[in-house]
Amino acid sequence: MDLTLLTDLNELRSTRRAAILVTSLQDGSQRLVRAEDDLSSDPLADELRKRFRSGKSGTVATEGGDVFLTVSVPAPRLVIIGAVHISQALVPMAEIAGLDVTVIDPRTAFATEERFPGSTLRGEWPEDVLKDAPLDAYTALAAVTHDPKIDDFPLMEALRTGCFYVGALGSRKTHGKRLERFEAAGLDAALFERIDAPIGLDIGAASPQEIAVAVLGSIIQALRKGPEAAA
Repeated sequence: MDLTLLTDLNELRSTRRAAILVTSLQDGSQRLVRAEDDLSSDPLADELRKRFRSGKSGTVATEGGDVFLTVSVPAPRLVIIGAVHISQALVPMAEIAGLDVTVIDPRTAFATEERFPGSTLRGEWPEDVLKDAPLDAYTALAAVTHDPKIDDFPLMEALRTGCFYVGALGSRKTHGKRLERFEAAGLDAALFERIDAPIGLDIGAASPQEIAVAVLGSIIQALRKGPEAAA
């Protein structure tokens, strides 16, 4: 591989950004495609978008000969705001599904090792945690505290940074008031439709465990089909 391409690829990996190395199997020529690139004029646009979503490498036949797509995407993360009953059920299920999970809740009575044994748990304000572990396009955020003082900042930050899934617990009335606060804070209203609220797939979930299933379903749907699928 060309040294410049390798340097660029390593830089993208270190900053949790996705890329695909396109290698011609005819002449060995290579190019690097970033997830944020404009793919509208790329002859492989549809295949590249599909590979960015699936994370799977492989050979593709083109008019100019076969190419191999080496896909490099960050491991998907889930940040849960709120160490509540839903979170207790959601954490192990999300980990089984392959997500790297972090629970954030400044309420130390909830954020305890006893309630979340072996989990990555941060008993701090989201504003402080996200300074050191910023959100990105391969992170899902689920806000489930019902407390605007805790939920609002990470939700707005998730929209600003393009998290692939942004979900929030609460009724439609509660969500309407939430959007009023976000608009007053200067957030672009065009982003609001990306919030999955009420959170989770509409499967009639009632118990915390059922709601956790619905939330995980929405997250996987957004990861594999695109954020618009969960909006």
